[in-house]
Amino acid sequence: MRFAEHWMWCSVDAIRDVTSGIREITLRPDAPPMSYPPGSHINVNLLIDGQPQTRSYSLVGERAIDTLRIAVRLAPDSRGGSQAMWALQPGGRLEISSPSSLFDIDWARKTYCLIAGGIGITPITGIAHALRKRSVDVRLHYAVRSRQDAAYLDEMGELLGERLDVHASDEAARLDLDATFSALPTDAIAIMCGPMRMLEAARHAWNSAGRAPADLRYETFGSSGLLPTAEFRVRLKGSGTEIVVPQNRSMLDALNDAGHEVMSDCQRGECGVCAIDVLAIDGEIDHRDVFFSDHQKSGNTKICPCVSRVVGTVTVDTLYQPDAV
Repeated sequence: MRFAEHWMWCSVDAIRDVTSGIREITLRPDAPPMSYPPGSHINVNLLIDGQPQTRSYSLVGERAIDTLRIAVRLAPDSRGGSQAMWALQPGGRLEISSPSSLFDIDWARKTYCLIAGGIGITPITGIAHALRKRSVDVRLHYAVRSRQDAAYLDEMGELLGERLDVHASDEAARLDLDATFSALPTDAIAIMCGPMRMLEAARHAWNSAGRAPADLRYETFGSSGLLPTAEFRVRLKGSGTEIVVPQNRSMLDALNDAGHEVMSDCQRGECGVCAIDVLAIDGEIDHRDVFFSDHQKSGNTKICPCVSRVVGTVTVDTLYQPDAV
């Protein structure tokens, strides 16, 4: 179950491709959304393979009065959300949540280091716009495969000028996180969004630099992981029940659909509310959350079913007890 969340209907106002693999979708809510902080996201209700599902997308750019912009990367190995979003046409109708943010940014600092990996640029655009209006030092490090794959590169270049550093793999311009963090003033804050590998590397570099963990603020992709996204099986302690988790469904959804209710909140692998016990693993767990430490993940005693997956079969204890008859 999600905690309090306001839902509203909107129309697809416009669609444009910002790169060959990233599509911007402008939504027009039936009623103007309330004020929201930079770096916010919305949840979108979708019908995927005939099943109602929810996906999250970050808002792009500065806040507009009556529209919301999101950008969706077409991902063949995703759980179906990107294909459903790319199938939208102008005039289509969607149910979305009100915007909210998980970044919890301290706006009182003097120095900000922004880091974006690929489609992770989407929430960073709004944050960059907000920071440029303040008397602060801000620099954006944008890591991409190539400049052709870099969404909003021109917009960020115009906004930040020399404060934008593009790290393109095909130019051998790798982002050196250790050097980047070491060069920051002691009171600097880093704000990043990117895939799991990038986030894990940033956390290691940040901690190695002796910086306060709370000064690294981040979001990750709910579908990003270190192993391929594939169907797997979940066995329930003491019940003899075995549930198949399809490639396009989360373990959390599969458990709830089967009647084994698991409490959840963020559904992005960041809060840990949905964490359940792992009793046995025949295969390998792909921990896609950012809640557990590296040591906890290596122990494989807990899993966040909202984002984490398995290659093989996992036995869990959800602690769910059906109501007495």
